[in-house]
Amino acid sequence: MGKIPFITVEGPIGVGKTSLAKALSDHFHYHLLKEIVDENPFLDKFYDNIEEWSFQTEMFFLCNRFKQLEDIQNHYLSKDKPIVADYHIFKNLIFAQRTLKNQQYDKYMQIFDILTKDMPRPNLVIYLNASLDTLLTRIEMRGREFEKKISSSYLQQLSTDYDHFMENFTKTHEEVPVLSFNGDELDFVQNSEDLAHIITAVEKSLKKGVHLT
Repeated sequence: MGKIPFITVEGPIGVGKTSLAKALSDHFHYHLLKEIVDENPFLDKFYDNIEEWSFQTEMFFLCNRFKQLEDIQNHYLSKDKPIVADYHIFKNLIFAQRTLKNQQYDKYMQIFDILTKDMPRPNLVIYLNASLDTLLTRIEMRGREFEKKISSSYLQQLSTDYDHFMENFTKTHEEVPVLSFNGDELDFVQNSEDLAHIITAVEKSLKKGVHLT
């Protein structure tokens, strides 16, 4: 692992990425990087008609996430300031592969490869997943209007896509530790012991190769 911690929390919609990332940021006093979601002008249209608006939606996310990663490289990581993020740009591949048509996907990947070639990469990944019922419950609790349009079948497929992606990621990126936690078994928002369990696992992983600072 690299010297300066760059932790990213990943998982499907509603699993609690931002909540955990914020809790880790508060505990370790690392800068918190949050993905831009509500500002995407295509997202509401996307959930109305995925096929029609997928390319515009994914391109907006790609460009904004590229800019965010560029900024944290210039203003934090290059100055030895640790980061914890509630996403990483590799999530774009999961969504793009699921929603884009073949020709769109080919064009998208050309742009993705160019933009991400020199981008900073996490040296610790925390992967959260949960059952469909848990994801739906948490989505309903946070009350985003556009997320009310997400179908159960889309969310279930997305969760499966994440599992497959992360399984492949652990095989192809052996240098990056992946800590996996089940959101059905752990409630790190309401239960301080569950959060402490995750923090302890993160600390052990960081001590193996990254300065806690």
